[in-house]
Amino acid sequence: MSNSVLKLNDITMQFGGVVAVNNLSLNVNENEIVSLIGPNGAGKTTVFNVITGVYEATNGSVEFFGDVMLENKPQGKMKKLYAGENNGKYNRKIVKTPDKITKLGIARTFQNIRLWKSMTVFENVLTAKHMRARHNVFSATFRFSAREEARMRAETEALLREQNLWEFRDELATSLPYGLQRRLEIARALATEPKLLLLDEPAAGMNPQETEELTAFIGEIREKYNLTILLIEHHMNLVMDISDRIYVIDFGKLIAEGTPSEVQKNERVIDAYLGVSDDE
Repeated sequence: MSNSVLKLNDITMQFGGVVAVNNLSLNVNENEIVSLIGPNGAGKTTVFNVITGVYEATNGSVEFFGDVMLENKPQGKMKKLYAGENNGKYNRKIVKTPDKITKLGIARTFQNIRLWKSMTVFENVLTAKHMRARHNVFSATFRFSAREEARMRAETEALLREQNLWEFRDELATSLPYGLQRRLEIARALATEPKLLLLDEPAAGMNPQETEELTAFIGEIREKYNLTILLIEHHMNLVMDISDRIYVIDFGKLIAEGTPSEVQKNERVIDAYLGVSDDE
């Protein structure tokens, strides 16, 4: 079996009296593409926000390559309000900010594209490259980092050429067609040299041809960059075509997991999700 890259243990995310994610456990193995699906409002993006440190989970832990990266337990007012499971199982608070999690090797894209609007295509990727810069305050102050800056610019050029975005390098990122903006957002994530890539509805707003191209693109970058990918997506053709395994949540609770063929046949999934019309 492949080594575990990401493991969620009993993750519960509660906002006041509302339990958005309820006792979720899942595992993503090295070089897998795993999809997290469910109806709108099921808690999928909340899970991404917990993994990347945007939210502190109310309870549970997150492991990255076998090490506990994040952990929490109900604290303060939540001790009385807590409505989730496994209260008392976890007794530590381990917190990391999103930038530190990025440096560990986790990158993400967003449901709503979040490119830096005032920057060019080139600048968007170069700025992300700086996350992996090796210079420190001393070297930057005394201009010892000029060679490293040149290296990062060369790597940015290479990445943009690989992703067929080089010809747009001097254009404002937000001036690109929608499909290319999505590709640029993924390229920017790749610039941080991730081991795990989180894609939040990358096919949102795409036409069928763009979705088909994106499906092939995700498979290609998995192989080229030896990536592990966790994907949130509503386009079931993309999910079924590309996923090694699928987790399904409804109202923040895991209701099914398995291979695409297993999930397609699961009655609970059909009732909760796959049976709904495309425009819901």
